[in-house]
Amino acid sequence: MIENYTDIGATTTEAMQISRKSRKLISELIGDNSLEDRIRQRCVIATGDPAVAEILRFQNSPAEAGLRALQRGAPIFVDIRMMQAGVVKKGHQSEIEIMIGQGDEQAEALGITRSSAGVLALKERLSGSIIAIGNAPSALLTLCELMESGEVLPELVIGAPVGFVNAAESKERLRKINVPSVSVVGTRGGTPIAVAALNEIINTHARNSH
Repeated sequence: MIENYTDIGATTTEAMQISRKSRKLISELIGDNSLEDRIRQRCVIATGDPAVAEILRFQNSPAEAGLRALQRGAPIFVDIRMMQAGVVKKGHQSEIEIMIGQGDEQAEALGITRSSAGVLALKERLSGSIIAIGNAPSALLTLCELMESGEVLPELVIGAPVGFVNAAESKERLRKINVPSVSVVGTRGGTPIAVAALNEIINTHARNSH
């Protein structure tokens, strides 16, 4: 599998060689039996930390849900601009939209974070989408509230906000909701993990489409 691995983000021969070598090394550590394993591999490579494989959690077949969403060109919503910059733009037809900044007037009026307000501003468009949150626990908490109330039902949620205030709690709350999700246990997370998980699903979709 690894010898034939193709990464659509690697655009030169050297980049592909590096990608395959990294994959071979990591696959020997954590396995290569499923798409979830390959998501773990990519997150480990993105962080340089094999321990990341142990704190990833997969609920309700998220990889398959992500592939279905990409197949029909569902939109991808991310919490901040850095996330948008990291997501692979080729190999799929999905638009990538940033949530922060979408509801700034509401944030000021309600005294909530810009990240939370962005989720609220976009809530009519979130059902059936892919949502990837790598930084803002408040955005994930607001999304959880909308999912719990039945107002929003995404196809896939990648929840990896990082930090010491509400990050662990928001991800634990996500895991209790009946929605396909990839998440991280504890305070760790961040853009590299969230982007890596999503990009591996995109990469698989692109390979399957050929």
